[in-house]
Amino acid sequence: MTATALPLLVVTLFTAAINVGIASADLVAARFVLANSAAVGVPRSWLPRLAALKLAGAAGLLLGLHDAALRPLGAAAACGLTLLYLGALGFHVHARVLHNLAFPAFFFATAAATLALTALS
Repeated sequence: MTATALPLLVVTLFTAAINVGIASADLVAARFVLANSAAVGVPRSWLPRLAALKLAGAAGLLLGLHDAALRPLGAAAACGLTLLYLGALGFHVHARVLHNLAFPAFFFATAAATLALTALS
């Protein structure tokens, strides 16, 4: 086992789990999701697509853990999630909705950490 194997496993599983959770909230149009998306100017019609991207990212992360041959898929998924949440941060800053910036920043940080650990492994 390499020095990055356990952190990669833990961080990747955590990142996948929280993305499944927030994608589920998007799909059921949870009240906090609707309020947040309206505040930053994201149309409600985007929510199913954003949820699909988050679910695809989580699936890619898990597949990347499953087999070393699929590690590049995991890296691509982590990269995609990192870019998705970078976009979310941009929407928040552009709309000057900074009171809850910690949430997209947290999701961005987990995706970026997964990407970094995947690259190191």
